[in-house]
Amino acid sequence: MLHINDLTYRIGGRVLFDGASVALPAGHKAGLVGRNGTGKTTLFNLILGELHPDGGTTSIRKNARIGTVAQEAPGGETSLVDAVLAADTERSALLDEADSAIAPERIAEIHNRLADIDSHSAPSRAATILSGLGFNEEAQARPCSDFSGGWRMRVALAAVLFSNPDVLLLDEPTNHLDLEATLWLENYLANWRGTMLVISHDRTLLNASVSEIIHLQGGKLTRYAGGYDRFEKTRAERLANESKMRTKQLAAQRHIQSFVDRFRAQANKAKQAQSRLKMLARMQPITSMMEDRTVSFDFPNPEQLPPPLITLDGTEVGYEKNKPVLRGLDLRIDMDDRIGLIGANGNGKSTLVKLLSDRLKPMAGKLRKSSKLRIGYFAQHQTDELNVESTAYQVMAAKVPDANESTVRALLGRFGFGSEKIGTLIADLSGGEKARLLFAVMSIDKPHVLLLDEPTNHLDVDARESLVHALNDFEGAVILVSHDPHLIELVCDRLWLVDGGGCQIWDGDLSEYRKKLLDEQRGGNKTGNAGRGQGSKNRKQVRQERAKARAATNGLRASAKEALKTFEKLEKQKTDLETRLASSEVYEGSTSELMALLVKLGDIKSALGKAEDAWLAAEAAIEAAKAD
Repeated sequence: MLHINDLTYRIGGRVLFDGASVALPAGHKAGLVGRNGTGKTTLFNLILGELHPDGGTTSIRKNARIGTVAQEAPGGETSLVDAVLAADTERSALLDEADSAIAPERIAEIHNRLADIDSHSAPSRAATILSGLGFNEEAQARPCSDFSGGWRMRVALAAVLFSNPDVLLLDEPTNHLDLEATLWLENYLANWRGTMLVISHDRTLLNASVSEIIHLQGGKLTRYAGGYDRFEKTRAERLANESKMRTKQLAAQRHIQSFVDRFRAQANKAKQAQSRLKMLARMQPITSMMEDRTVSFDFPNPEQLPPPLITLDGTEVGYEKNKPVLRGLDLRIDMDDRIGLIGANGNGKSTLVKLLSDRLKPMAGKLRKSSKLRIGYFAQHQTDELNVESTAYQVMAAKVPDANESTVRALLGRFGFGSEKIGTLIADLSGGEKARLLFAVMSIDKPHVLLLDEPTNHLDVDARESLVHALNDFEGAVILVSHDPHLIELVCDRLWLVDGGGCQIWDGDLSEYRKKLLDEQRGGNKTGNAGRGQGSKNRKQVRQERAKARAATNGLRASAKEALKTFEKLEKQKTDLETRLASSEVYEGSTSELMALLVKLGDIKSALGKAEDAWLAAEAAIEAAKAD
């Protein structure tokens, strides 16, 4: 269906594609992955004919219909459902012709064709897609001009899905979606029948919705079977095998060179030496698959504060007087909290985050905070507020005017800004680099609470993984709003559902929430399950019981955290020592030093086993205390 043959393309003297080739058969669904800036969107533009290659070709089967989200969102007074229906151009043309056709034969042809394409069910299908992307029945009848750009981009996505093309090209389709719409889209694409190529950094979507991965690196396209997790495993195995093969090749080259150096001057060995020199010349170096440098994140740990950090009691918050967006908030945040906020866009997740960050004041009720509390706040829109004429260094230096140059560089370095980037104008930074700059700025004061509102929109998969590790290493509280299920599942241990003008504890996990959403889409329970298991208990009782349970496990949590730190420290020591013992230089040294290293490795392995047992025992004790 889609063929890319020996593709070469340069931009500004930089080679993006260098003889790249790949084929996507009909009915196959693939995810296109690669680091930011490698040329994924450029490839789409080449496929669509909006750019022309310097060499090679891209081709799609003749007469195949291509679907891609329009760059301009629909606007004007057209209703949302009509805007989606208009995407089926054949149906629209037939309906227009049906109003003016006179010849009986043509009228019959039109109605037969309308029946063939299932025209009568089109409004229902359009409404189903719009509903899945977050538009209720009332919203679907409103004009496009009533909605913001982000919501209109959802309409554009709905239109291309409704058009049911032969080849679907999607570029970061979840960027304008909330978690609820993302989960719906993941399920929709998994069941969609057709050929699809999707650019995405959402590994959950790439695991559930595609059957293969196409990896773009070094100007080449490599196809892998399976979803993202399988791709990552396969690639890691290939990297390991490549490393072993290169090590063997280097050893063979050293052996041959040693023979040549010893015998090239001896007449009886000269011919053999020349033969080995030719052998050495014929050895093709094994192509390196080594990854580019991975971006790191490092949130500084704050000093510990006694619980609670924040409490809300009957709090109301909103933007207009006497019109609260959220009311009756009875919540508590402690140092070890990892909370994911779930709920459809427009229900008040960002409003709650702004309340916690002091960007909004309570309209009613109480909000108490520890007197020494420091909060770090990240919102995606902040990237648009950066001064594009400044550099990353200038932005950071302005935040810490008393710091010397090395301190400013160190603060930026914690979030992957090396010397080659700190002097770059912000206008020339990528979206991901701007996001990392904001992370660096908000971390200056070593906050106790990180409030993160859609932090991953411009981060690639590897950067998202680095963010996961950094947040899990952080010793303060994390409150997270994200459409990335993978991030929520790995970082958050509790979920709060923001819905119906309030915020309730969601007692299930993300998979249960996913099931609830899908049940609603199928016409199941539409009232929501917030606060399941609370029965007739009032909010105060629930809060008191939760505080009691937390107090009972505080000591166990501290023990588990300390045991985990010890385990991770020993694991790193073991890895470092095994790496050292894998080097041939160790075996060329003294025997006593080698024996000392082997004894040390044995001691570390023994301590590692005990640390793991202690950690697992502490975690089991916590679970047992919760069950009681």
